[in-house]
Amino acid sequence: MDKKQLAVITSTRAEYGLLRPVLQKLAGSSCLEPALLVTGAHLSPRYGETVREIETDPLAPPIAERLPILAEGETTAQTVARALAAFTACFARRRPDAVLVLGDRYEIFAAAAAAALAGLPIAHISGGDVTAGAADDWYRHCITKMACLHFPSCAAYAQRLVRMGEAPQTVHLVGGLGDENIRSMPKLSRKKLAASVGLDLSGRYGLVTYHPETAPGAPDPEAQMRQFLAALETAGRAHGVKWLLTGANADAGGEAINALARHWAAAHPGQAAFFASLGVQRYLSAMQYAAVVAGNSSSGVVETPSFGVPAVNVGRRQAGRIRCQNVLCCGAAQAEVEAALDTALSPDFLQRARAVKSPYNGGDTSGRIVSALEQALFAPGFGAPKGFYDGPVPPEWQQAAGQQAETV
Repeated sequence: MDKKQLAVITSTRAEYGLLRPVLQKLAGSSCLEPALLVTGAHLSPRYGETVREIETDPLAPPIAERLPILAEGETTAQTVARALAAFTACFARRRPDAVLVLGDRYEIFAAAAAAALAGLPIAHISGGDVTAGAADDWYRHCITKMACLHFPSCAAYAQRLVRMGEAPQTVHLVGGLGDENIRSMPKLSRKKLAASVGLDLSGRYGLVTYHPETAPGAPDPEAQMRQFLAALETAGRAHGVKWLLTGANADAGGEAINALARHWAAAHPGQAAFFASLGVQRYLSAMQYAAVVAGNSSSGVVETPSFGVPAVNVGRRQAGRIRCQNVLCCGAAQAEVEAALDTALSPDFLQRARAVKSPYNGGDTSGRIVSALEQALFAPGFGAPKGFYDGPVPPEWQQAAGQQAETV
């Protein structure tokens, strides 16, 4: 049996970290051949040039193509246009049998649009989420309507996909790849982690990632970041906490946030350190030992429950996601962030955080994704135009969704 070629697209460090176990299992597939297409922030020195992490990753397949799309001074719309042109040309050259994308970023939206216009079937990981404070929300839902195969991370999101008109047989409830990484990836010891980042982590420290809010009418990202850093400084002194900061993504305003974070960390030697990217192993190791995870990254909401680590989610970027009881949500004003950090760093809240159960545990999530892809790509009629499903949501998903945590 000839193998089918599956183009797998990655544009950011976080997305690649989630895709790693899928790529590993695809490499062992007897009927699918992954073609890894690397784009976006991976290829940009401004955002850490994280393609180097892929190049040195023993689990990664060879990079099939690199598609640079970021240019200094361009708007998001201009970057989307550049990405659409780049992926249109790429898909004309190689004509994969299907395209696998993850998440909700504008680069992935452009790549999915190019695939749809080329008539290529799309499989989508992590559809059905809601993030009302970011433009990613509508990018994600657009990708859902272009895709013919779906891999949501929990029952509430699977249920939403069906309500969006996706047929239940195309929706595979597989759990979260972040949760699988946490359970399966070897972590660095606390001592090795500290040596790696050059910061004494023997005491309490916080892991910090802050991205711009990108929804229409979002506040100024630099003003928000200044308030946030001032809150970190106050809480750090009050609780004896050091701060390990990672860089923002390639959204508009991300470079300004990174400049502020880098300058702030440099002004607090021995108390803070900034990294454009920690890489997935260091990042998860840092999360495991952290006293608190703070900022507005999806990992603070989605992945901290698996560790039982207190988290402070700032602002509206993640509004709409399922929230477990280890996550405190607050506004972006300095006083609100300080109050939330005071609570999160208390012994009572730590006990509460340790007791939570993640709704994203799907077991062998990557294995289930690859198995479904193997079946789908060889099924008659795969990728044919789809209709709009108007039937009921499977009752087991309704029941499971009702048992899961409240939304942010």
